[in-house]
Amino acid sequence: MIWLVIFTTALVVFINRYLFLEPGLPIKLSPTIKKLLGFSIPAILTAICGPIIFLDDHGFRALPLNPYFIGAVISVLLALFIRNTLVSVILSLLIFMLLKQVILP
Repeated sequence: MIWLVIFTTALVVFINRYLFLEPGLPIKLSPTIKKLLGFSIPAILTAICGPIIFLDDHGFRALPLNPYFIGAVISVLLALFIRNTLVSVILSLLIFMLLKQVILP
């Protein structure tokens, strides 16, 4: 049953990617739909990262000394000022690990 779910999910993802990314197919999206799809990545990332940043096993994390929150804020600031994605991700990870392991254990 698990393999059926894995293969079905992979098939659905592949079909979605193929239909929208294959230039030879005659599917054209309207400018409104393209603009709306531009908001999907930030929405998905927010839905994934929000609970990680603000919640733990016991409820809400304490905001002033929350290494996840401080790391997220620093990550956003780095992304705004450093236009290189790889550099900002690596710096964000290093700062988060420093916060979590050394400064705010």
